[in-house]
Amino acid sequence: MLQDLRFAARMLVKRPGFTALAALTLAVGIGATAAVFNLVQGVLLTSPPYRDPDRLVLVPSVRVDSQQVERIEAMPAIHWMDWQQHATTFESVAAHAWTFNFRVDAAGSESIEGMVVTPDYFRVVGVQPMMGRAFTPDDAKPGQPSTVIILGYEYWQRRFNGDRAIVGRTLRMSRRDTPPTIVGVMPPGVRFLPSPTASQEPNYNVDATIDFLMPGAPNPQRLKFSMWDVVGRLKPGVTVAQAQAELDLLVARQANGDRDLQGRTARVEPLVADMNRSGRRILLPLFGAAALVLLIACGNTAALLLVRGLQRQQEYAVRTALGVGRAALFRQVAIESGSLAAIGGAAGVALAFGIVRVFQAIGGHAIPRLDSVSAGWPLLACGVAAAMAAALLAGLVPALRASRLDPIVALKNTGSRSSAGIGERRLLRAVTMIQTALTLALLVGAGLLIRTMQNVANVHAGYSMDRVLAMTVTAVQGDWMDFHHRALERVSRVPGVERAAFVWGTPLTGNDWPGSVEIEGHPAIAPSDRVALPLRSVTPGYFELLGLKMAAGRDVRDSDDRKAPAVAVVNQALADRYFGGTGAVGKKLWLGRRDQPSTEIVGVVADARTGDLTQAPAPEVYFCLWQSSAFSKDLVVRTASDPRAVIESIRRELASVDPTVAVERVKTLDDIRADSLASRIFARQLLVGFAVVGTLLTVVGVYGVLALSVAARRREIAIRTAIGAHRRDIRNLVFGEGLRLIAGGVAMGVAGALVASRALQSFLYGVEPTDPLTLAAAGGVFVAVSVVACWAPTRRAAAVDPLEALRCE
Repeated sequence: MLQDLRFAARMLVKRPGFTALAALTLAVGIGATAAVFNLVQGVLLTSPPYRDPDRLVLVPSVRVDSQQVERIEAMPAIHWMDWQQHATTFESVAAHAWTFNFRVDAAGSESIEGMVVTPDYFRVVGVQPMMGRAFTPDDAKPGQPSTVIILGYEYWQRRFNGDRAIVGRTLRMSRRDTPPTIVGVMPPGVRFLPSPTASQEPNYNVDATIDFLMPGAPNPQRLKFSMWDVVGRLKPGVTVAQAQAELDLLVARQANGDRDLQGRTARVEPLVADMNRSGRRILLPLFGAAALVLLIACGNTAALLLVRGLQRQQEYAVRTALGVGRAALFRQVAIESGSLAAIGGAAGVALAFGIVRVFQAIGGHAIPRLDSVSAGWPLLACGVAAAMAAALLAGLVPALRASRLDPIVALKNTGSRSSAGIGERRLLRAVTMIQTALTLALLVGAGLLIRTMQNVANVHAGYSMDRVLAMTVTAVQGDWMDFHHRALERVSRVPGVERAAFVWGTPLTGNDWPGSVEIEGHPAIAPSDRVALPLRSVTPGYFELLGLKMAAGRDVRDSDDRKAPAVAVVNQALADRYFGGTGAVGKKLWLGRRDQPSTEIVGVVADARTGDLTQAPAPEVYFCLWQSSAFSKDLVVRTASDPRAVIESIRRELASVDPTVAVERVKTLDDIRADSLASRIFARQLLVGFAVVGTLLTVVGVYGVLALSVAARRREIAIRTAIGAHRRDIRNLVFGEGLRLIAGGVAMGVAGALVASRALQSFLYGVEPTDPLTLAAAGGVFVAVSVVACWAPTRRAAAVDPLEALRCE
């Protein structure tokens, strides 16, 4: 074995060009696969820091009647409190709710995200504070502000530098007359549990680590209307289906005869599956693409090793004739291939570390929990496994061929007669055709995403995005109305600012106020069956700032304050759906019952794609911010030039109004647009990169096969030339072989691409996975590039000198 290792090292050093090319080919495939696997491991395969997380389930509420809701709903407290007493499939049940607040600071406040949890939460999820204590039932007092708080580990480190004397101190927070006392610090890595009903909040980030926990309890007087997110721990051996069946019975029993509880049921969802849903959507298709690159690289290396084996037939024959057994010859060739794969694997792992950093730089909003991904042992393990697989795939065929070599035949065919046989050429053609098919699948996927982004770019959003700056501005204390009026006045006077407005529900951020309304002219219906609409709140001039035209009526005005009758502006989609040709202006909306004050529609604004660029405009309602205020909202400004140039000036003006104001998430509308398309952009970037690499490797393979074919048929070409064949005929002969090779691979690739492209269905917009134009374009690009690769072997074949080639005959 040691002798074989030394011999393998000498042979690899003897041919540095061959070694470098083969190792680099493997490094690219191994590096790409290991890097994407590292993301998969860090995001999907790393369990949350809870005890037995596979037994944790979320229990949201879902409608079972005709009402259409846009978001998953929370569960009434009366249900989950009953489960705590009577559910036999659950070990324990707790409730939680996402919340946010602001740490007040004289030099500028900052937002902090947290959860309100029932005291059973710590027992359910199986995690306890690493310092201090957990909440007790006495800490959770319905209807009263909490007097205690637990900090998240990461926030404790970031804001308090890991001060271990923090327990017992107070934390100054907005909307709190008495600062809560810190009673504990959570261990690292504790993140939010999903709260779908809060997903429209501007501060909501389910993938972040928690900043704080506070105790809570439902109001005993409103158990049917106190909505909470629910997490439960199943008993050992209990399945999700069993828990679902039991909760169906318990919910139905409570809803029997109580109209307020009818029309909904519970849905049991495994926590880990829910947390990984968005990550699986993007990472698994990309991991498949990276695996295709690895297979292409292995095929290329196998072809290189096979060609090298053909060149060493005489050596193998002599060794066999001198008594080397087939097993020993197989071992020596396999070790040489394995050594080459080891070199490629080491280079691939080093490359993967760099690729992971690139992923983290460009992944941004595309990949959930990307901050938890680190290039460590999973990457090394994947690199080693990929190198072993590459050694097996790339080195097995050459080793088997060498061990089966007939020394007598090999020695007879040395010298000028030595060439690749029909079997070897067919094998190389098959490998190259498979490479072509895999590459075409990558090219089609990249093409579909490129066309998707072109379609999205051509979407008319309905509003102007250029030179618009948005920032979340929150007045954490003082007179709310006075601050916002003065802030608009000051910001509007900043040089370079053309217009300024406040808005709750900035386009493409996912932020809006999910509300249900009753509409004049439509039958009065039960609260559970009301129309669910996204609601927004704006100050005067917001529509003009974004270039949204008023189709009818008027904009909201400064006079529309809390003393004036409530008014609203609706979009054209709502007017068309609910008022048809009668006109919406002057009609009324009710957020509560019809015997309560109504809101008059005073204007209709043009439609805009405010929620998602890939979705048609949906009905929306805009209230006046002076009447429907919001604690956190965005300040949007339109500037005369680059909006980034006025950021600091705006910050100074806001601080001059109130030094404690919180100014966060400063972005241009173009940046917000890019964030909303982050998963598509990231997938496109990776697939285009993988497709380019795969194409280059496959083109090299096509060139290698044709070059070997020309070398193997040198005598045949010389004879054809000697008996009168023109150079044109020789070129057509070799070029035709190359075209047949490419055509066979493209035919296989189209079939494979039709299957593989369906994995990208959720990323596509305006194009189908079977889009014929994309298939044709991908095939055309590959054929054009491959034809260029055929040029050098074809030229070499036409230049064969028959006298020189036949001289030794």
